[in-house]
Amino acid sequence: MSDDDRIPTAVWVDAQLRKFQAEGKSCYIMNKGAYATGTVLLKINLLGSGCFLLQQQRNLDGELGWMRLMKGEVVSEITVDDYIRRAIERDPDLWAIEIEDKEGINPFEGKIF
Repeated sequence: MSDDDRIPTAVWVDAQLRKFQAEGKSCYIMNKGAYATGTVLLKINLLGSGCFLLQQQRNLDGELGWMRLMKGEVVSEITVDDYIRRAIERDPDLWAIEIEDKEGINPFEGKIF
């Protein structure tokens, strides 16, 4: 057994999205990354008033959380989609997920750093 007993990213994403869909939340996988690993980008679409972007990461203690990208600001959907496209070109193992929520709530666990 390895020292790293983390759940594969694909399994974690699938479980989270199923839970969100059961709660009636709209969510989409924009890009499937590596099965076992891969950074997760989360696009939160505010449905008309723009989007913001978070990146999943671990802090120094190994706790899972989220970092605000694009200075934490709400920007146009085109701007976020362009950022995600360029990020996937650099790292095809990247996962990109879109959540639609007018209130901008991140439904995933973890603090925002």
